[in-house]
Amino acid sequence: MATRRGQIALVALVVLCGSVGLFWSAARPLVAAEELPKQLTDEAFWKLATDFSEAGGYFRSDNFVSNEVSFQFVIPRLKEGTRPGGVYLGVGPDQNFTYIVALEPKISFIFDIRRQNMLQHLMYKALIEMSSDRVDFASRLFSRKRPANLPASASPEELFNAYDEVLADRSLYEANLKAIFNRLEKDHGFKLSEEDAKTIEYVYKAFFDAGPDINYSFSTYGGGRGRMPTYADLMKQTDNQGTNRAYMANEKNFQLLKTLQRNNLIIPLVGDFAGDKAIRAVGKYLKEHDANVTAFYLSNVEQYLFQDPENWKKFYTNVGTLPLDASSTFIRSVFNGMGGVYATPGFGYMRSINQLCSMVDVVKAFNEGLITGYADVVRMGK
Repeated sequence: MATRRGQIALVALVVLCGSVGLFWSAARPLVAAEELPKQLTDEAFWKLATDFSEAGGYFRSDNFVSNEVSFQFVIPRLKEGTRPGGVYLGVGPDQNFTYIVALEPKISFIFDIRRQNMLQHLMYKALIEMSSDRVDFASRLFSRKRPANLPASASPEELFNAYDEVLADRSLYEANLKAIFNRLEKDHGFKLSEEDAKTIEYVYKAFFDAGPDINYSFSTYGGGRGRMPTYADLMKQTDNQGTNRAYMANEKNFQLLKTLQRNNLIIPLVGDFAGDKAIRAVGKYLKEHDANVTAFYLSNVEQYLFQDPENWKKFYTNVGTLPLDASSTFIRSVFNGMGGVYATPGFGYMRSINQLCSMVDVVKAFNEGLITGYADVVRMGK
């Protein structure tokens, strides 16, 4: 009888252990998440850039450079609340590079509704990779010969003051443009369409025509410089503590950016914030690699999203699919008193302030129906 009880107990224990095993098997992911790559192959980079992108859309400006003079102001607080080695998301042109070198993420994705912005980032990628230092990069970007005796250690003021004295060089422009396409198509193997090539040439000619004076409103069709800050102005700005943190501020920052570009870890995408693909695809990729978003630079895109009764809702729904934690932070730009926020950086009529805001808090407020207008999210920022 005792033996029979023992047999029954043993069977029960086996069944119980089997059930527990099934429970833990269901609770654990079947495949362990991979870590974020330290480097992407050219094929992997291009696959992400193409597979995650969606159809391009329209924006009213070429937006060759930023018009946000105070975009560095939030960096000290941003660095206090986040850690290196995370994930950076952003929008627009090269101001993203300054946030990237400040945060030192493992990987970055840059969205923009315009395919032109994605191609401009590929132009930057080629030029940065081919440049030995910041002075060389400025020479290539603007097709101006490198000033004699200008060292790599030059301050931004010294660097751009020197280039003010150098004329554009047409032969250098043509050689550089050819080198850009060789770098992208032959060295990396990226498949650019004829229209893509025309767009890159259009963008590069704008930098050739305007030089370091290029600004947000510049047009290759003529005029448009206005009172906006120039590229040179933006590279000379500082944070609110007087430290210049721009990617062109010093050689350390530039070389960090160059390493990330050479490792294919800054991936530009054609992506609509209110679209149904790009942001969600990035979110899925990050979850598969057990990585959370560190920061998401929005510029003032929300301002435009709230002009449509559905687009802002689609955007915050998309953000809700991203892997977030308590430190995940929106970087927002607020212009001309929108949402009741005012600041005057000192360039013409453009009045802007940059602020930080918890991504988790915004998603929570959206899900609870507490967001009904642009002013609601602006008031959440600090």
